[in-house]
Amino acid sequence: MITAAPWVAYPEIMHNTQDEWAFRSPSRTDGKRVHELIAQCSPLDENSAYCNFLQSTHFRSTCVVAERNGDLVGFVSAYRKPDKPEELFIWQVAVHQDARGKGLAFHMLTELLTRDDLADVTVIETTITRDNQGSWSLFKKLDKANGERGEVSTFLDQTRHFDGEHDTEYLYRIPLNSRTNR
Repeated sequence: MITAAPWVAYPEIMHNTQDEWAFRSPSRTDGKRVHELIAQCSPLDENSAYCNFLQSTHFRSTCVVAERNGDLVGFVSAYRKPDKPEELFIWQVAVHQDARGKGLAFHMLTELLTRDDLADVTVIETTITRDNQGSWSLFKKLDKANGERGEVSTFLDQTRHFDGEHDTEYLYRIPLNSRTNR
C-alpha cells in the first residue's frame, strides 16, 4: 500500500502563514483601522481614535502594522521612554482573532526590534494585567529569546492607583541581548 505524504492530502499544513503577512510602519491612513482592530481585541483598553492616529503618525517609527491580503490583522504600539531613550515601552499588541495562534505578535515584535533606528534599544518594558495570558505568553517568549533575565513588578495597583476600577498592571522589564544576538 502506498500512503501519500500528509502535505499531499492536506496541502494547507505546508502553507506558511507568515508569508502572508506584510509588516510596515503605520501611516496616517491607518489610524481608523488601528482603532477598529483594538476595539475587537479584548481585554485591550480602547483609547480614542485620535490617540491611534497619533500613534500612526508621531510614533510611527516605534509601531508596526501587519497586513494580510490588504486587511489590518496586527498592530504593536510602542515608544521610547522620554527620560531613557534606550528603553522601549510596548504599549499595546493587538492581533485580529482570525490571525491568533500563528505567532504574529512575536513576529511583529521581532520586526520592530530589528529596525535599524531602534538598534540602540537595550530594554523593553510593557505592562500586563494578571489575567491577560496571551500577553504573558508573548513576553515570556521574548524574555526567553533574550536570556530569561526579565523582571516583573507592580506598576499600577488596582486599589492605590485605579480606585478599584481597573486591574493591577504589572511591569515586565526585559533586557535585550546585543543586536548581534537578536
